[in-house]
Parts: sequence; structure tokens; C-alpha cells
Amino acid sequence: MPSYTAPLRDMQFVYNELFDPTEITALPGCEDATADLVDPVLEEAARLAQNELFPLNHSGDTSGCQYEDGKVTTPPGFADAYRQYAEGGWIGLPCDPKYGGQGMPGALNVLLEEMACSANVAFATYVGLTRGAYRAINTFASDELKDCYLPKMVSGIWSGTMCLTESQCGTDLGLIRTKAVANENGSHAISGTKIFITAGEHDLTENIIHLVLARLPDAPEGIKGISLFLVPKFLPNDDGEAGERNPIRCTRIESKMGIKASATCEMNLESATGWLIGEPHKGMRAMFTMMNDARLGVGIQGLGLGESAYQAAVEYARDRQQGRALSGARYPEQAADPLLVHPDIRRMLLTMRVFTEGTRALAVWVGRQIDIRDRSEDAEQRKQADDLVQLLTPLVKSYLSEVGHDTAQMAVQVYGGHGYIHDNGVEQYARDARIAMIYEGANGIQALDLVGRKLTAHMGRYLRRFFHPVQAWISSNTANAELQPFVLPLAKAFGRLQLATGQIAQAGLKDPNEAGAASSEYLKLFALVTLAFLWAQMAKVALEKQDNDDTGFYQAKIATAHFFMERILPQSGALFASIMSGGATMMTFPDDAF
Repeated sequence: MPSYTAPLRDMQFVYNELFDPTEITALPGCEDATADLVDPVLEEAARLAQNELFPLNHSGDTSGCQYEDGKVTTPPGFADAYRQYAEGGWIGLPCDPKYGGQGMPGALNVLLEEMACSANVAFATYVGLTRGAYRAINTFASDELKDCYLPKMVSGIWSGTMCLTESQCGTDLGLIRTKAVANENGSHAISGTKIFITAGEHDLTENIIHLVLARLPDAPEGIKGISLFLVPKFLPNDDGEAGERNPIRCTRIESKMGIKASATCEMNLESATGWLIGEPHKGMRAMFTMMNDARLGVGIQGLGLGESAYQAAVEYARDRQQGRALSGARYPEQAADPLLVHPDIRRMLLTMRVFTEGTRALAVWVGRQIDIRDRSEDAEQRKQADDLVQLLTPLVKSYLSEVGHDTAQMAVQVYGGHGYIHDNGVEQYARDARIAMIYEGANGIQALDLVGRKLTAHMGRYLRRFFHPVQAWISSNTANAELQPFVLPLAKAFGRLQLATGQIAQAGLKDPNEAGAASSEYLKLFALVTLAFLWAQMAKVALEKQDNDDTGFYQAKIATAHFFMERILPQSGALFASIMSGGATMMTFPDDAF
């Protein structure tokens, strides 16, 4: 069976060395988030993930959630683990101290989420949905609702969900049929059926707070007629405790390919009592706040599973003896050499490594921008940070989920036939990772969002937040001979991205299908350039510190950066060629011929 050890040294490198930690400690409320505090927090979180969450991962997958008469039971051990997680304050780590949170930076929470997802991604979904619901309520709800619900959600006594999807609508939320009718007391009666609701029913908390999209009687057609409502499983009584049962009930749970310990529910509302969040017909604005958080969280799921899969593959490749090295026996005293000596095994392991370490840097970078966006006292700084978050969110959701899935598949390949066997553990990573490319907006939708909205927004302002710093970094480091193996490949790939951006913008004006046809390749190209930018910076830091390193950490970082530049980044050439070829071959293909 695989094991998991949190990659604390690399996490500390990204948080404290790759990025300037004083940019975070300068923010209001983050003054104490120095390495002296951050490092022990990460160490304690690692112990919890390794010792409490990871041992439940395989058994939770085997047992799954159980449904009986409207009630859902999570696998053995989950309720106790959730209680420990909540009592330790981990759910409220990034939340407002006003509601019992610790007010720690979101960038730190990114690493906490990664550890939870690496150890037990099904468990992590319950926590992630609660944090997303917390953010939507905190941003848009009335003070009365916030004071009633947020303290218990932050403490983990209550949890949260978001209820969007219906049988006739997934991506196209304008087709929602769930209705909301005003009650005399200011609440609303909500009726309808929602499907694919993660954590919609479970036995982990005393109450579940659902955020439900529905239509008011006077709602305009389509997406502009949707409102958001807070619908608790149990209505709070006068003391603020869970009281009368609200008629929102789970009617079934799905039998799924993966994340089997995460309850995916069909929820039926029969005039359930709910309260409007935000303005009437403006629900999508509030829901997108939650969805964007969820999309970042889904990307982190890919990162976390990728890290676990990488660790399992390395461990197996060290121990499993098969064949001899092509250059001759490396371990002649043994019956065979370990898998680690074979070039194709090393190719897969290094590919897994560059993806996990590179995407970790990307996730923390976006987490830092969210901290600046939410906490900075400088309006221009907040706007610039938000621009970058808006631009990079589709990349984080789509690319991190995709390479996490690819990494899990490579782990199965390293294990060979043993990887295909349930009892050996890695096939679970492959199954668990697959959903991340689908939910919270399928990856194709993320690509369309990138080319259709983010590229054109504010006359290209979002793009400039990325393009200008990359160009400035390349220009300031071009003369550094030691950095040439990193600067030159980055510059070449960045040039391709600029040309592809111009091509999509020009062709898309004439025919939107041209932009759509190139969107998936463009997102991957953008993500590769982003990782190249981060890997070049990581290499620079490591080169400056390697002479005083007796652990080999910085030397390994430099070697990994070389592999990325030489063996992964060249994929940008093929993506560029595909983008520039246009969409005619797919759009002119006859419908009847499919």
C-alpha cells in the first residue's frame, strides 16, 4: 500500500523563499504570519493529514457512503476525523476572527488544502464546500444571516454545500426550474430538485447549510433571473441551535467511479424555508464567488492527488526489482535492478515531479493574490491582484486537475499490473482524480472562459497583469549566463503565447468558433508558459542558495527545472502549431458523419 508524507520542505520553499513573505505579513491581519508561525502550522497540519486522514483513504473508498431512508452515513472513522479536524481549528484557519476564524493567509490555506487532498480527497470535499459557502455568505448575506450561521460553520459544528445542478441543466444554469415564493415573514419557500450535490447529506455535522439557486415568480428568463437562497437542513431556533427539520431531503446518493467516501446527493426541496442572499435575480454573482473558490479547490485536488501518486510511484520504483539497466547491471548482487534505473520509469517520475512542484507554486501564487485582493489597503493593488486571480483561475482549475489526473495514471503505469489492483491503492488515485476535470465547470468550459471572457476583459487588462511581469523578468535576467538554460526557453514559449493570443483575438472577431476551437490548446499553452515562468524563478532562487546547501534540496530543484525546460516545455511548440492551424478541420466536418 502507498504511504504519504507531506512535502514540507518544498512547501516551505514556495511559501518562504520563492515568494517574498513580507508581502503577506504587510497585509492587515497577517502581521504574525511569519515563518516562525507558518512552519509549525504546516508541520501540525502534516501530522493530522498523515496520521488521521490518510489511514481512512483506502478504507473509505472500499466502504463508501451508505444511504438509508434519507440519511447518509459516511465510512467508519470519518466522523471522528472530522471532529478532530474541526476542534483543531483547521476549518476556520483562513476565516474572519469575527466569526471564530484564525484569520490566517489564504496562501497558507492552499497548502493545508493540498495536504488534506493528498491524504484523503473525499474527506477534503466536505471541508472545501463549507469554506466556499462561508465565503459566499460572508460576502453577500445580511449581517443577521452572517451572525447566525457563520460562527457555527467556521467552528465545524455546521457545514455547507452549494446546490446548483438540476437534471436538465449543468453548465447552462439559465435552465434552472427550482422556484422560490415569498413568505410573509421575509423568508421564501423553495421547491425543486437538485442533483450531484456534494456533501448534500452526511453524519459529520449537526446541521448542513445549503446555498440554493432558484427563480422568483417575476424572474427574467435565463441566467439573469436566478437568485441565491440560504436553506438550512434544520431551522435555527431562538437560541441559534439546530431546531425544526426543514423539508430539504436527500432522496438518493450516486454510485460513482471515485471519491466514494464523498456523498454525492440528489436533494428534493418541498417548500423548504430559505432566505435570500444578496439581491433578487443577482444570485449568479454571489454563486460565482463560491464557484471560483471551488474551482481553485478543485485544482488543488489535482495537485494533492498528484503528489500522493508521485510519492507512491517513487516508493514502488525504488523497491520493485525488474530487469537490468540498459547499460549493465547496476546492482549485480541482486536478482534484478529496481525499476528506478530504467529511462522510461525515470521519465514518468520526473514528469510527475515537475507537475506537482510547478503547480504547487502556481496554486500558492494565486492564493497570495487572493490575500492581496481581500486584505490590501491599496485600491490599485487590490484591483491588480483581482485581475490576476480572474485570469489564472481557469488555469488552476483546468490544468491542475488535468496534470493531477495524468500523474495518477502514470503512477498506475509505474506499478504495472499491480497498479491495476484495488488492494495496492494507486488505482484509487486514478479514479478519484477523474472527476476534477468535470465538476465545478468542465475543463472545456474553463478554456472557453479564458478565451471568451478573460482575454477580452477590459481591453486586455487581465492579460497585461501577466504578460508585463513575465516580459520584465525575462528582460532583467537575460544577461545572467547561469540562467540562460531557463530564460531562453521561457522567452521562446512566451513568444509563442503572445502570437497565439493575437491569432485567437483576430480570428475570434471574425468567427467565434475559431476561438472556441483553439481554446483548450490555448489554455494548456498558457499554463505551460506560466509554469515555465515559475520554474525559472525557482531555478534562480536555488542557484543562489545551492552553495550553502548540504541536503541536496536546491540541486534537485535545479535539476528538476532543467527537466521541465528540456522535456516538458517543448510541448508548447505542438500546441502553438495546433492553435495556428485554425478550426476549419473540426467545424466543417459534417454533423451526420459523426
